[in-house]
Amino acid sequence: MTSPIEVTIRKAQPGDGPRILTLIVALAEFEKLPPPDEAAQQRLLADAFAERPRFEVFLAEVGGLAVGYAFLFETYSTFLAKPSLYLEDLFVLPEYRSLKVGYTLFQHCLTEAQRRGCGRLEWVVLDWNQPAIDFYQRQGATRLHDWLPYRITL
Repeated sequence: MTSPIEVTIRKAQPGDGPRILTLIVALAEFEKLPPPDEAAQQRLLADAFAERPRFEVFLAEVGGLAVGYAFLFETYSTFLAKPSLYLEDLFVLPEYRSLKVGYTLFQHCLTEAQRRGCGRLEWVVLDWNQPAIDFYQRQGATRLHDWLPYRITL
């Protein structure tokens, strides 16, 4: 049985850029997708740490090492008349997945949504990622069957 470890969640700072990019590349490898190219990486960091950031990054650390992250940004629900917090990415390095790092990071996202007065926390999961689907269902999430995701890539 694994002994409990201390997981710290903190908001990323500009100096965390290289570690964030390393984690994003690890996510791309996990999803078997090409990672962001150099120009996209530079835009990503510029958007994260701009005067008006387009999103926020929270890092999960174990022993001072960033082992996971969550990207969050606000949307708005006209019917709730409240903001929603959108979880773009939640990723934990494979060797830390059974140690409650993902759970701690996800709980932080829920707490952040509540702190902001959001009516929802929303995200999407790839249909093949059964471990993630199972994880979110254990947290009390329900799959939306009446909404279909669409996208236009510009």
